[in-house]
Amino acid sequence: MQETERLRVGVVGVGSLGRHHARVYAGLPRASLVGVVDAIPDRAREVAAAYSTQAFAGYRELFGKVDAVSVATPTTLHAPIGEEFLGNGIHVLVEKPISNTLEGADRLIRAASANGRVLQVGHLERFNPAVRAVRAMVRRPRFFEAHRLGVFTPRSLDIDVILDLMIHDLDIIRLMVPAPPADIQAVGLAILTGRIDIANARIRFADGCVANLTASRVSTDKVRKLRLFHAREYISLDYTRQDAAVYTVERPREQEMPRIVARRIEPARREPLEAELESFVEACLGRTPVECSGEDGRATLELALEVLAQAEKAQAQEFDRL
Repeated sequence: MQETERLRVGVVGVGSLGRHHARVYAGLPRASLVGVVDAIPDRAREVAAAYSTQAFAGYRELFGKVDAVSVATPTTLHAPIGEEFLGNGIHVLVEKPISNTLEGADRLIRAASANGRVLQVGHLERFNPAVRAVRAMVRRPRFFEAHRLGVFTPRSLDIDVILDLMIHDLDIIRLMVPAPPADIQAVGLAILTGRIDIANARIRFADGCVANLTASRVSTDKVRKLRLFHAREYISLDYTRQDAAVYTVERPREQEMPRIVARRIEPARREPLEAELESFVEACLGRTPVECSGEDGRATLELALEVLAQAEKAQAQEFDRL
């Protein structure tokens, strides 16, 4: 592709998240939004009109018209739809989680490899400016505390809260801890849906690091925070504000008492989705590596499914006792 050419892109699924993919693509200088698709035709037409593009009746109508596509459908459709696009030589950004099963993830990875196409997974928090700033500081963390709470909305109900919300923090923690998980304990409860809506997990990694994560989609407040501890240092990151506070223990002189020195990290704010889609476009054009590959998405999904299995086991045992 020539330097001056623009990547022809489409969006499949323009619900609560996919419509923002369309919005961002419409504003990227190196992308051209060819069209959108949705199971609800009126919604597709509404989004298409808003961003001066075309609404298509079915996703196969994009074959031959686009170079790349975002798949923002329900999770259970990620693998079959993404695999078809990859098989037709079209780059794919698939929203997180990569699939609801490891078999689905493997299908996508194989299709991308066989057809020489880019497969990127939409783990959005990797592109949060605060995460990028903190990630550069991380050195052998010993403990994580993550809280991701939200009010109930009728979206992503085909998956549980672990694959819906907790997976964001699982992905970031997995990036920062080089060791594999050694032990996973989890509990969860179904509150408003037939799936787990609130969950807590404790993960011990092989290097001794421990992560404690809580996720809820039935809370009264919205919280998106991650705290991590190094030796002599504590970092508190706020995903929503895109900033962090760093507390470091210093001892000015050997005979003096140690003191805590605080400082704030306030990187330039940017919409993570814009950074993510720009990264995808650049990767498709061969200008940069893929930021979150299919293999990355699969590894995070595998960890999330292990947490889910433990939570479901704990929930079943609790029901047995009632």
